Amino acid sequence: MSDVIRLLPDSLANQIAAGEVVQRPASVVKELVENAIDAGASRIAVLLVDSGRTLIQVIDNGVGMSETDARMAFERHATSKISKPDDLFSITTMGFRGEALASIAAVSEVVLQTRRATDEIGVEIQIRASEVVAQEYVACPQGANFSVKNLFYNVPARRKFLKSDAYELRLSILEVQKIALAFPSIEISFNHNGNELFHYYPAGNVRQRIVQVLGKQAAASLIEIKSDTLLARIQGYVGKPEAAKKSQNDQYFFVNRRYMRHSLFHKAVMQAYEKVLSPGLQPAYIIFFEVDPQKIDVNIHPTKTEIKFEDEQALWQILNAAVRESLGKFNVVPSLDFETEMAIPIPVPSKDIPVKMPSIRLDPDYNPFQQTPENKREHQMPSADPYTRHNLPYWETLLSGFENEPKQATVFPNDRQEVEVGSTRKFIQIKAKYICIPSKSGFMLVDQHRAHERILFEQFLSIYKGNHQPTQKQLFPLTIALSANDYMLMESYADILRQSGFEIRCIEDFQIEVYGCPAFLDNADIKQVIEQMVAHLNHIPASDTIEESIAGILSKSSAIPYGKILTDVEMEHLIDRLFACANHRYTPDGKAIITLFTMDEIEKRFG
Repeated sequence: MSDVIRLLPDSLANQIAAGEVVQRPASVVKELVENAIDAGASRIAVLLVDSGRTLIQVIDNGVGMSETDARMAFERHATSKISKPDDLFSITTMGFRGEALASIAAVSEVVLQTRRATDEIGVEIQIRASEVVAQEYVACPQGANFSVKNLFYNVPARRKFLKSDAYELRLSILEVQKIALAFPSIEISFNHNGNELFHYYPAGNVRQRIVQVLGKQAAASLIEIKSDTLLARIQGYVGKPEAAKKSQNDQYFFVNRRYMRHSLFHKAVMQAYEKVLSPGLQPAYIIFFEVDPQKIDVNIHPTKTEIKFEDEQALWQILNAAVRESLGKFNVVPSLDFETEMAIPIPVPSKDIPVKMPSIRLDPDYNPFQQTPENKREHQMPSADPYTRHNLPYWETLLSGFENEPKQATVFPNDRQEVEVGSTRKFIQIKAKYICIPSKSGFMLVDQHRAHERILFEQFLSIYKGNHQPTQKQLFPLTIALSANDYMLMESYADILRQSGFEIRCIEDFQIEVYGCPAFLDNADIKQVIEQMVAHLNHIPASDTIEESIAGILSKSSAIPYGKILTDVEMEHLIDRLFACANHRYTPDGKAIITLFTMDEIEKRFG
């Protein structure tokens, strides 16, 4: 039998390795911009065509490369950043592995033009799937100009899994904005399909760059934090509680100016807010750590966004204390009440006061086993009179576990046949939240808000397949200030929002004007609906389309609220429309709408 283990060709090995480093256009943008920063660039331009599928171009005015270095840069594990093992523990540059350019060249067509200040003429290298196809001298400015064309052209499976142009573009923008926040002195511009989306001129400090990236409104709601210790220097900004949102969009950690994700440090920030923030809301923060490079390890993840700290627990305490202190200075954290007017007196022993033992009286005639009218009455069954104090609030007890166990609900295969008993139906509304319907096997409970949410969701999806949703004009346009990220998000989805019934105009300073909204949102808080929509569109589940996401947000915002009392006719109409839905058992996000209590379950509760 012949040997079966063999070395892979370099081209195939490079494609496999590229899968870790180059996952989408945003990965290429990140690597090329970081290379430009390591090259000492003070000006970087990013140009994309078709969200990076067709072209990703990054131009910088850094030191440039010689002809030999330009050729070597595309070899795997060729780097100028490290030369010995100890260098891995003192990394101060963005890149160091020598994998990025080799990985990019393995799955695209790359053209590099570069020149050093000391060279009279530059060099151009063309690479296709890791193979050099051309190399020549060209006239070009100092620095480097990388053009990455037809990304994943030779890996169709990877290209197929890319999402919409709007989504991929947004990820690339986010990568550039993270770098822009960490390097405020660098001028960065971003161009897509010939249109300049933003241009960040050099900023004097981080706060000025935050205004450029996140907008004036976001910057105005930030509080400065600062802590200088032997372990680390922590500085940055955290958001005021009243500016908190449901999304984690404006949350950034940087260590030695490298963006990172760190769940433990996030918990440290959240714990500092626990007494001043409503559940489900997230504060904004931009926090920078300056740590000795020898006390961190950035070489544990291909994207270098997960970093291990030597003094992690101590840094947790320092960060938590720094955030608490800053919130306290701005009178955000509630102060402790040290008033002693109503304080409970605490006994203090004194040698001058003699201690007296309490006197005890014994009843020699007491018999605990003797039945008396008093203790006999204690063992009697409670009165059956419904108007006595022993009356049990039956509905409260019956429903006490309902909300916490929606997934354990028993639902019959044919709910409509189960409900329609006889010629008339009885509906009971419980706590203006649930609708109780007698059935053949017991009774059903329907969540009125979730039921209406499902009805509206399917109604909205049918609208997207047909005509536009009718628009209700606003008497006066509503102006809403957004962060720069959210502003560009609204621009990206302008067409689908218009089809949904919104009439929105993007104006300057990252603001939008709402001139009209879907007719069914007439009584809704439009500003809140827009904010919820933006938060959700930032994190669209992979299984959802844009239409499904917007339909889900609008249906949740305009569904019958809890606390609204419904008439018998309204309840009957709601139930009929619910059972006409394609999926009447669950909301768009998978929560149960209907649950059935059988007679067996009811009888068990009565013992």
